[in-house]
Amino acid sequence: MKKLFAIITAIITLCPTATFAKYRSNSDTGVEILDYIENRRREERDNRLTEEQQKLLEDIDKAKERLPNPSSDKNQESTAAPAIFEGDNLTYNAETGEFVATGKVDIIQIDGHRFQSIEAFGNTKEQVVRIPSKAHVLQLTPDAPRVTLDGYRTVYNYGTKSGTMGAARGKVGEYYISGKRFEFYPDHIVAYDAYQTKCGAQRPDYKVSAKKMEIWPEQVIKMYDIKFWLKDNIIGTKDYDERKIDESTENNFPKVGYNKDHGAYVEQRFEYPIVKHLKGVANAHVETKKGIRSNAEIRYDNRNFRSRLVYGFYDDSDNIWIQKEPSLILHYGRHFGGLPVSYGLNYEIGHWRSEKVASTHQKYEAGLSHDPIWLGRYVMLLHTSYTITKESANDSTVKGMNYDAVMGREFDERFAAFAGYHYRKSTTKNSLFDFDNDDYSRKFETGFSYKLDDKNRVVVGLEFDTDEGSLKDVDYYWYHDLHCSQLIMRYREKRDKFEAHWQFTPW
Repeated sequence: MKKLFAIITAIITLCPTATFAKYRSNSDTGVEILDYIENRRREERDNRLTEEQQKLLEDIDKAKERLPNPSSDKNQESTAAPAIFEGDNLTYNAETGEFVATGKVDIIQIDGHRFQSIEAFGNTKEQVVRIPSKAHVLQLTPDAPRVTLDGYRTVYNYGTKSGTMGAARGKVGEYYISGKRFEFYPDHIVAYDAYQTKCGAQRPDYKVSAKKMEIWPEQVIKMYDIKFWLKDNIIGTKDYDERKIDESTENNFPKVGYNKDHGAYVEQRFEYPIVKHLKGVANAHVETKKGIRSNAEIRYDNRNFRSRLVYGFYDDSDNIWIQKEPSLILHYGRHFGGLPVSYGLNYEIGHWRSEKVASTHQKYEAGLSHDPIWLGRYVMLLHTSYTITKESANDSTVKGMNYDAVMGREFDERFAAFAGYHYRKSTTKNSLFDFDNDDYSRKFETGFSYKLDDKNRVVVGLEFDTDEGSLKDVDYYWYHDLHCSQLIMRYREKRDKFEAHWQFTPW
């Protein structure tokens, strides 16, 4: 079952400050919390300042000390942040304001900008800097994406905080970006005929191109007239896309894999915006065992409310398929005021079909979740819910409380471990469908994660039936980072099943 994954997903959905999981195990043994810890480590590393970013902050502090009046009136929008000009050879005309700097040119604006080149021209009265040759630009302003660009033909007005740059490439937030032209504005950056990817190679394995990209201070990137590329091949197009720069989401590139139940498979996700808050989603899945196992959804997302009309095939972590033809899923959830506790209300009604039975399936759920509780290196996840499940085929009703309590510990940068207890009223013994159900109500899970090096991590997860006191599952994982993608392999010892899947660097 995907119990712990559902808990973490619910907590993350309701808590905007939580970390989105980049690596997600398909597990019955609760190792998702180890992925959660690992992703938090990765995000912390990604958010660390680089050496040149740290140097810029240090140089800004020194520059402020040299200024006669470093504090400008913040209420005057026309007041430009002071700029410091340095160069091996610097000439300045006090009457006209014209200056020429050659050699090792370094221009710092104390609001968080740096321009470096071998030559620069400009006018201090007009507050304009012109760099006709190659320029290295660094932006480290508060509440805006971190930007590092190398480009040509740069013109920047540090008074209006606007300018242009010709062909350039660099990094914005977590994305590597290149474009034929960049425009700088006080509140955003625009790139034309641009590419972006999270693959840092000189020739990335995958990328997204757009006629126009907008990068906004709210850590949002907007793209227009989009193409998705694998190497030099276009695999999809899209009119518009918008996403958080610091947020990982499902990407539009294929996943391939193998397991004993599915055989070899390939799947790909497609999104189709309809109107604001409404979009279509298609998940294409083809495998050698069952053939086509795809699904499609109409999704509506608006603040705390989400709805999905779904049709097609869905599988759980035991590789059990269910066909929904169709099903309507509703969710409403939010925090209790400023408390770290959230509630969620869920309802699903639809026609379900398995290989053995078909039924009109209804499920009601009301749940409470606490935001992840971090106590030093410990993290705790708490969740409880009450569910009612009804089936028309046998006129059955299963209802009762569910409980989840999981504790993880990050011992150091390499090693983490966890233990968790779960109770579910619904099991395969009292439910019409085996889908997303265990054979028993009470289970204890434990396991650990160990990072061998920068590219390899191993995970072990164990699951116990506490009613019988027996060990039910032992899962072994190996995560291996490739060039710009990742290989995840799992061996299920008790079931003697091997599986592997390969995906591009998660977004």
